[in-house]
Parts: sequence; structure tokens; C-alpha cells
Amino acid sequence: MDFSRALVLLISTMLLGACATSVVREVPAGSGAGIAVSKPGQSVIVRRGDTLYAIAVRNGVETRDLANWNGLSPPYTIYPGQRLQLFPAGGTNLARGTNRGRLPPTVVKPPASQATPVPSGISWRWPADGQLIQRFAAGDATKQGIDIGGSSGQAVRAAADGVVVYSGAGLVGYGELVIIKHNEAWLSAYGHNRKRLVNEGQSVKSGQQIAEMGRSGAAREMLHFEIRHDGKPVDPLQYLSGR
Repeated sequence: MDFSRALVLLISTMLLGACATSVVREVPAGSGAGIAVSKPGQSVIVRRGDTLYAIAVRNGVETRDLANWNGLSPPYTIYPGQRLQLFPAGGTNLARGTNRGRLPPTVVKPPASQATPVPSGISWRWPADGQLIQRFAAGDATKQGIDIGGSSGQAVRAAADGVVVYSGAGLVGYGELVIIKHNEAWLSAYGHNRKRLVNEGQSVKSGQQIAEMGRSGAAREMLHFEIRHDGKPVDPLQYLSGR
């Protein structure tokens, strides 16, 4: 199940995109803000309802540059609470129409396995019981998390303390989806649920049931689970303790 691409349909709000009204939308090819000048040292926080294009226009940069500077490749998924930098890695100002200081259109894919995961400072727990049926694959837009097989109605639990920043079914391909923000840098996503049990803005505790497992947007009963650092997917298995 192309969970990541589905996320694209709504780059609008919760960055999980394609949500009914505002979540993630695909970045219009070649669209921009008119002036592509980076702002070294400056960044913005994605808010519910934001699109990458709107953020670019609001800050006077080009959409494609903004995507490149933040390592966003198709489907250009962003999340509410995610921090986007308004400058390239080297902090070089860019003038529209030039390639000086511009990152390549295709971001270099990370190695299949990260030897040293980014420390999170969070005690993660497995979000559901069941068999691991799909692993994370770095650089593969269709495998940006793990899939855990189970049965309909089985408990889906928060992997750590946090606040629900998205609870809905507007994202095509994700089914009934819940996203939890754990701090300014870390998010977790839970897709394909049968039923959501929490609302946006609600605080949840690690291990608290937040949904019932289902097959909404999937071919079988399963939980699609992602952990994201600054909006970028990381391998959940590097953070979840053994069962």
C-alpha cells in the first residue's frame, strides 16, 4: 500500500495530505513565489491548513526550492508542527534562474539502514500487537514506515506521550488516520484504522488506545505506523524496543 504517496494528496494541512479539506496537496510543477531568495537562519512551522506552495509564497521563496532545501521529494509530504528551513544546507542566497547554491532536484537517498539513528529522547512503545508484515525502506516512497498485521477492532495505541494534531479520513490511501505530535521535532502516524478514538488537540499518554485496527485504505487488517523527525521518515524499528 503506497501509504506515502497517499499522504501526498493533501499537502495542505496536516501534511498528511489529501485530506478532505486541507491536508496535503501535490506541489505544482514549476510553481513558485516569483522570487527565489533564501533566508539563511530563518525557518517556519507548518500549521494546519498549510500547503508547501502557500508557505513558499508567504515567505517569498520558490516552492521547488523550499522542497529541495528541506529534503522533500515527491509526494512532498509535510506535517503540521514540522519545521521548514527557508535556506539551503549551505545557507547560500539564491537568485531565481540560477543554479548557484541550489540543491539538486532529487535529494540523495539515505542509506538503506542508518547505523546511528537520531536520538529522540522519547521512550517509544509498539503501537499494536501483531506480525510485522512490511519493513521501512529508506528512500522508498511506498515504505516510509512499517506495517503490523492484526485483526479488525484490535487496539492501536499511542507510541509515546503527545498531542493529536490530526484525526480524520481525508487522506486518500491512509484510511482512518491519526497523527500525534510528541515535541517540536517528532511525530508518529497511525493509518488504516477501523475507528478513531481521539480528537485533534487531545493529549494522549503512551500506551493509551487511540484507534481500532482496520483495513480502511488497505487490502487487509493492519496498522501502518510511521515515526518522523522534522517531517522526514525514520525507521521505526530503530526506536521500538524488542517485543
